[in-house]
Amino acid sequence: MPSSKDAIVASLVKSFATAKHGTTPYPHWFVDNCLPNDIVEQVLAIPFPAPALGGISGKREVHNATRKYFDAENMAKFPVCNAVNAALQDKRVTDAIEQTFSTKLGGTYLRVEFAQDTNGFWLEPHTDLGVKSFTFLLYLSTDAQHSILGTDIYDADKKHVGRSPFKSNAAMIFVPGNDTYHGFEPRQIDGVRKSLVINFVTNDWRAREQLAYPDMPIA
Repeated sequence: MPSSKDAIVASLVKSFATAKHGTTPYPHWFVDNCLPNDIVEQVLAIPFPAPALGGISGKREVHNATRKYFDAENMAKFPVCNAVNAALQDKRVTDAIEQTFSTKLGGTYLRVEFAQDTNGFWLEPHTDLGVKSFTFLLYLSTDAQHSILGTDIYDADKKHVGRSPFKSNAAMIFVPGNDTYHGFEPRQIDGVRKSLVINFVTNDWRAREQLAYPDMPIA
């Protein structure tokens, strides 16, 4: 029987191979069935409390003190965090990312955030350009009413042009550029919108404690 890591690797590589490619307003992909179902269940069961917004939103950075990551501390506490990170760091997955999404990950570092968004949350349009080399927005929550809670997509003038599908274990992927505007329009969130915000970031990333392997860049 394959290890959890190997099962996740196989699932990710298979999902990337069937990615649906969109070109407007910038290159992006939608993927399904990213993780094995039991891994999704284990991630959803991690007992992180959903942070209170305190009436403030627009950027995730305004709540840095309560954000949760698959960092060294949580990898030690929760085996599923360790398994997910190990799979994403695996050469089979990084090679598939480079080949499928036309990007280079050499010298970058894995960063996985467990996002839990509650009513009142929104994000202004932004590109992720800078220290992020790859963005993988993996939706997790299973609530039926969350189907309208996908990522909002904007053109280069920050005009809203679409929204990704939101369903558990599906994702939106893109390589950050100067036109990759995305965000989250204010709307009702019932319960907790849960997702993994997966990035590979450059060595210029300052918050090293957020990284999965701060001393192990992708080869």
